[in-house]
Amino acid sequence: MSTSSSLPFEDFREDVSKAYPSKVGKKRMKSMIQATPGGPSEIQANVRTVPGIISQRGCTYAGCKGVVLGPTRDIVNITHGPIGCGFYSWLTRRNQTRPETPESENFMTYCFSTDMQDEHIVFGGETRLKEAIQEAYDLFHPKAIAVFSTCPVGLIGDDVHAVAREMKAKFGDCNVFGFSCEGYKGVSQSAGHHIANNQIFKHVVGTEDEAPEGEFRVNLLGEYNIGGDAFEIEELFEACGITLVSTFSGNSTVSHFARAHHADLNLVMCHRSINYLAEMLETKYGIPWMKVNFIGAAATAKALRKVGEYFGDEALKARIESVVAAKLTETEEYAATVRGRTQGKTVMLFVGGSRAHHYQELFKELGMKTIAAGYEFGHRDDYEGRKVIPDIAVDADTRNIEELKVEKDPDLYRERKTPEELETLKAKGLEIADYEGMIPDMDPEAFVIDDVSHYELEKLMEHYKPDLICAGIKEKYAVQKWGVPLKQLHNYDYGGPYAAFGGARNFYEEIDRMVGSKLWDMVTPPWMKPLEPRPVEIL
Repeated sequence: MSTSSSLPFEDFREDVSKAYPSKVGKKRMKSMIQATPGGPSEIQANVRTVPGIISQRGCTYAGCKGVVLGPTRDIVNITHGPIGCGFYSWLTRRNQTRPETPESENFMTYCFSTDMQDEHIVFGGETRLKEAIQEAYDLFHPKAIAVFSTCPVGLIGDDVHAVAREMKAKFGDCNVFGFSCEGYKGVSQSAGHHIANNQIFKHVVGTEDEAPEGEFRVNLLGEYNIGGDAFEIEELFEACGITLVSTFSGNSTVSHFARAHHADLNLVMCHRSINYLAEMLETKYGIPWMKVNFIGAAATAKALRKVGEYFGDEALKARIESVVAAKLTETEEYAATVRGRTQGKTVMLFVGGSRAHHYQELFKELGMKTIAAGYEFGHRDDYEGRKVIPDIAVDADTRNIEELKVEKDPDLYRERKTPEELETLKAKGLEIADYEGMIPDMDPEAFVIDDVSHYELEKLMEHYKPDLICAGIKEKYAVQKWGVPLKQLHNYDYGGPYAAFGGARNFYEEIDRMVGSKLWDMVTPPWMKPLEPRPVEIL
C-alpha cells in the first residue's frame, strides 16, 4: 500500500460531514476526536446510531446471549422468539470449550429456540416457552436453563421471569432464570452485557459453598475464549501456580460461576462487557478487581507481574519471573524475524469490547502504527478512563436496565485487602478498581472514532490508505474490495488463539502474511472498473 496522506484530521471530518444532513453531521462530529494529550478529549459515545447509517453494532440480545452467555457449555440457552433470532442461539463466535471428560455436558453446539409463530405473537408465547423448557429438561437434565427474550417477546409482554420461577420450582434440581434482553432495549449490545451480568450475579454467583483447592485464587472476567484464547491463559496460570476459580465466560460452567465468590482477586480483561460484575463482586463479597491485558507478549508479562505484586508472595513472584523470562525471550526472538517486514505499516482498529485497545499492543510489537481506532459499543469511560463516569448523564436507554442494589453479604463478605494495602498497590502502578481508557495509550496523532459508519470507513481508506484494518464480518468484504486486507477480530477468521505468549506468535505470523501479500495490489475495486455495455435482447 502507499503511505498515508497528510490530510489534517479537521479536514477529514469536514469532508465526511458534507455527505450527511446538517444535523446528522453535527452529531457524528462529536464522535470523532484526535488522541492529542491535553486537547479536547471528550468523545460522544453510547448514543443511538443514526438511522440509515450502516453501523457495526449488534443488538441487546446479541450482547447478552451471543457474547456473555454463549461460551458456557453446560447451560441450555433457549432463545424465546422467532427462529430468525435463533441465529445467535448457535455457536457463532467460535467460543471454544474443553469438557473434563467425553461424557461431560456440552450444549454449546446446539441451537435452542421456541420458534415462535404468528399465533404466539397474537395470543402469547408463555405456554410455548414452558413446553420448550420442559422438553429441554426431559432431554438433557441440565444444571441450568436460561431464557433470552427477543424483540417480539417484549412487545407482546410475555413474562419470562415468571415462567422461569414456575419451572424452577417444578424441577427442583435445575436452576431456571430469564433475561429481559429484547434487542431494541439499549443503544447497542452493551446493554445486553449489563443485563447478562445482573442476572448471572442474581441467580448463580454465590450458590456453591465449596471453595476450589489452590493458592492465589483469581477470577478472569471478560475473556470469552474465542479461538482458544482462554486455554493459553489457563496454561500460564497453571505454570505460575495461580488458581483460576472461574472465567466469565470462556470455557465456563455453571459451577464455575457459582463458586466465583471464593476468589481473592478479579482480573478484568474486557472492561465494557464485565465491569458491572466486577463491582458487584467487590461490594457483596469483598473481592478487589484489577484491569489487565493478556493480548501482546509484553502486556501478558505485565499482567502476570501485577498478579504477583497483588498477592505479595515471593515464591509466586519467582515462578512468574521464571515463566515470563522463558516465554518472553522466545516470543521476542520470533517477533524480531517478522518486524523487518511489518515495521512502519499502518493499521486501523474498529472492534468491540476492549479489543481496539488491547490489540494495539500486538501491533506495537510488530513495529506497526495505529492511525485510527474506535469501539462499536464503547462508553466514554472506555475511551477516556473511569474518571469521567461521574460526568456521564444517565439517559433513557440506560434506565431500561435494572440497577441491582448490592450490599455486603453478612456471611460471605471477607475483606481481602485493607484500604491501606490497596492504596499501596495503586502506588506501585496496579490499576485497582480503575481503568485509564484507550486514548491515553494512543499516538497523539491518531484518530478516535466511535461507532464508525461504513461511509466513514471508506473515507478513512481513501485519505489515509492503511495497510491493514481490523474490524468485523460486516466490514470484511467491503474493505477487501478496496484492496485492503481485513483481519476479523470478532471471531478471528478461523485463526487464533492470539492471547498470551503463544497467541502473540500466532498473530505475528498471520499479520506478516496478510500485509506482505502481493494480492492486494492486484485488486481493483468494482466501482473503478469501466462499465461494460450490456447486450440488448429484442423480444
